[in-house]
Amino acid sequence: MNSERDPVRIVIVDDDQLVRLALRLVIDGEPDLTVVAEAADGDTAITVVDEQRPDVVLMDIRMPGRDGLSTTRELLTRAAPPRVLMLTTFDSDDLVLGALRAGALGFVLKDTPPARILDAVRTVAEGNPVLSPAATARVIAAATGPHSAEARRSSREAARKQLSALTDRELDTARAIADGLGNQEIAERLHIRIATVKAHTGNLFAKLMMENRVQIALLVRDAEE
Repeated sequence: MNSERDPVRIVIVDDDQLVRLALRLVIDGEPDLTVVAEAADGDTAITVVDEQRPDVVLMDIRMPGRDGLSTTRELLTRAAPPRVLMLTTFDSDDLVLGALRAGALGFVLKDTPPARILDAVRTVAEGNPVLSPAATARVIAAATGPHSAEARRSSREAARKQLSALTDRELDTARAIADGLGNQEIAERLHIRIATVKAHTGNLFAKLMMENRVQIALLVRDAEE
């Protein structure tokens, strides 16, 4: 993606001008990060991203017009999509879940300390998910919250059907990913080499037609509800 000399290119999407300003000030103070554009709504965000081709998009969930979920889905259809990090106040857990299922790599609360937001941007820029324990708990609660019995049954059956294409070892790897384990921890749990973990993970992406570990984790959660 970027060489060591090139800063991570970021687009900030939020309808609150003060939020955009604060994020820009924090991000542009770092030598390895740079804000290349801002947008106040989803439609503008799509235009800006197509023009600027950033590495990371910091995406607000709730905006007038096209919201963050719809915008994320659209951006992730691109041939070379940016990594999307969602911004939320957590009055919208359902939308966060939808964004993660669509392929967003994670989410941060708007009141997260600046240093942690910077860490999250760097992590997402490397293609790794950002799921803090507190935020993860809220998302899991939303995923397993009140739904109709029929809807949950249908979701569970669909997830199990997808997972049935996996080998036993690939399924073990998927479950470990859902538990939040990294490659080293998965290797230790399954008593296999890290190279084997990476091979299994690659197979998971291909067989499940998914882009990242967050989507795999959510699928496993659906199957086990």
